Amino acid sequence: MEGRSPGEALVSDYEAGVAVEPVEPLRDVAEAGPPWLAATLPALDLAAGSVRALRRAAVRAGARGPLAEAPLDLSRVAAAFSSDRLLRLDGRVVARFAPLSGFYRTADGWVRTHANYPHHEHRLLAALHLHGVGGGPGSLTPALHGVGPADIAQALRALTAQQVEDAATAARAVAARVRTEEEWRSSPQGVAAAEGPLVRLTPRDDGAEVRAAGASPHGTPRLPLAGVRVLDLTRVIAGPVGTRTLALLGADVLRIDPPVPAEVRWQHLDTGQGKRTALLDLHDAGDHAQAQALLDEADVLVTGYRPGAIEAFGLRPPPGLVHARVSAWGETGPWSARRGFDSIVQAATGIALIEAQHDADGHAGWPSTLPAQALDHASGYLLAAGVLDALTARRADGRGRDVVASLARTATWLLDAPGRDPGHPPAAPVTAVETVTHGRGPEVTTARPALPGFDDYPAPAHPWGTDHARW
Repeated sequence: MEGRSPGEALVSDYEAGVAVEPVEPLRDVAEAGPPWLAATLPALDLAAGSVRALRRAAVRAGARGPLAEAPLDLSRVAAAFSSDRLLRLDGRVVARFAPLSGFYRTADGWVRTHANYPHHEHRLLAALHLHGVGGGPGSLTPALHGVGPADIAQALRALTAQQVEDAATAARAVAARVRTEEEWRSSPQGVAAAEGPLVRLTPRDDGAEVRAAGASPHGTPRLPLAGVRVLDLTRVIAGPVGTRTLALLGADVLRIDPPVPAEVRWQHLDTGQGKRTALLDLHDAGDHAQAQALLDEADVLVTGYRPGAIEAFGLRPPPGLVHARVSAWGETGPWSARRGFDSIVQAATGIALIEAQHDADGHAGWPSTLPAQALDHASGYLLAAGVLDALTARRADGRGRDVVASLARTATWLLDAPGRDPGHPPAAPVTAVETVTHGRGPEVTTARPALPGFDDYPAPAHPWGTDHARW
């Protein structure tokens, strides 16, 4: 990596992984500016590198003009990666994590829990034998359960971190033991996460005829994906960021969700711009048939569930389809079927201890996090770059491709990157100058796009599940 910044190296690593032809360097070098996303690990390099990789893929797909040539605005990139912190609903800050999500001490260390969805909260309480407290198994909130962070903390103090992780996994809840970087790297799941490129593109021999889709006949230098249909089966952050980016570049993106569990409202408003959103229950025969009909007419399917989850529903990808998949832990290794989120991956991979708060004597204390959910956002942009390259390649050979990314693989790249700065200043707050406000009831304030050439997304996020399930 001599002579290259970590962000430039990420672009090179991505391009080597997808085996594309090199292109001329773009004029996207910007001044460092304030310490946006400042951390021990080079989070801003990860952020800028993933956006650079995306726009270079857009150039290969035919993009021209400001998208290809304008300097990258690092303040805009930092704001986009910190969008959950900038989001306002009628001027009010949102609660980004549920009361039972966070770091907790155990008998021998730390764990990180994630209980933002009601079903994950239920399972966490069940794993800790607290499920019957207060409102009982049918309750949906800690207030009804009568269980709060103090109750969780007391229960966890009596268990080892590994006991908590094992119990949560068995109960299909989400919690991870906070590991050191060395523990993670030497584990079977850590070894699996370090293998292969940042984004893997694999051609499929599915008998497809050549399909004009990478930059369709309707594509333009500003919107290279105009006319491309993207079926979006993703949730939370990484997948929705990827599909939101495809919509920004002109794709017709239709997000499909099951009616239950509902998406977290603010989360969808933060990442649903430019898309339509509909509900289908794949357990219902009629809805399943409708989902298959949508898939048959799609150019791209993007899924954000654990490997094999979509295939278990019996959906059949048509010949020539680009199937992009993002997961927490990747598609190989002992954790491939395990649930996970950005905060959980940071805890398990050693990032939480690398970023731990230190006392006056320099001793590490409470585990901490990166100043943004950078693994999610970076993985989303890298996945979108992979989709662009897969569609560009399909123009030439008509073959469908699998595009695979994972938060754990992105985390490993960040751990490998040079430029750690344990003495970094506090991260500079991103400001409202990089936001835009739309609508009434609620009035939604969100971060502007990270890509140059776009001052806003094509449309604000529709309320979740309010569109028709049709192209």
